[in-house]
Amino acid sequence: MKFMIGGLGNWYNDFKFVSKMVLKADELGFEGALMPDHYMWGTMGGRMTRPDRFVTVDTWIALTHLAAQTENIKLGTLVTPIPFRPPGIMAKMVSTLDVLSNGRVIFGVGAGWAQEEFDGYSEWNSPKVRVDKTEEGIELMTKLWTKDEVNFEGNYYKAIKAVIEPKTVQKPYPPLLFGGSGNRMLSLAGKYGDIVFIPPWGGPEKIEQGRKRVMNSAEAMNRKDKVSFMSGTMMGPQVNEIDEYSRRVELAVESGDRYFLASFGNREDSLELMIKFAKEVIPSFK
Repeated sequence: MKFMIGGLGNWYNDFKFVSKMVLKADELGFEGALMPDHYMWGTMGGRMTRPDRFVTVDTWIALTHLAAQTENIKLGTLVTPIPFRPPGIMAKMVSTLDVLSNGRVIFGVGAGWAQEEFDGYSEWNSPKVRVDKTEEGIELMTKLWTKDEVNFEGNYYKAIKAVIEPKTVQKPYPPLLFGGSGNRMLSLAGKYGDIVFIPPWGGPEKIEQGRKRVMNSAEAMNRKDKVSFMSGTMMGPQVNEIDEYSRRVELAVESGDRYFLASFGNREDSLELMIKFAKEVIPSFK
């Protein structure tokens, strides 16, 4: 089992806390640290009520800052909305960070859900078009990471003799982490993903249905052995007791998960809770 930390947010007012958590997680031997990628947070069906939800840092610049201060921990997003930025530019950003961090990027893949930020910075489309753009964007990005020169013309994106050098350190490119529960995105996760996180909001039955869809898609692409699942806590209610963390990790092991996402909240004792987790939980599941 490999352990990631999440639940960090990318709010400017919390960034000193985020930095402290990530630097300590690097010392403690966590596999990775994942941040959300939003310029303007949506309300998440009324769950997001922070008054500073639009006061954010650019996550990819923040990850570059953190990469310069850490040595081993992998850094990535949960997740980046692919239609939000031109995918060619996003591919260059990812390859640059992978080179500068000596191969420590995890690239989170999503279709986007916060209309406010798309209206402000990009273009808001229907769910179908956003997923169409996501798949086309992935196709373009993976070509840019693996080919010397790319000519590409899709329905939404194109490239003429595009070159990305240097290439990513990780080959063929950084692992793709899919996070979501929509049927089409789950199918894309099976087709392209390396790590899949299905949020727990829909309950165990919804998660199990999602896993089956992912694996059916992966089997159709002859890549069942390429897909790993991650479970755990995200941005919702945080686990408070070490025994409860252990129980959830045990369930993840029973489900055959390779990764566990541990979120420690944004409280005075969050750092101490993470240290306790590293000392009392991780060694039992190595």
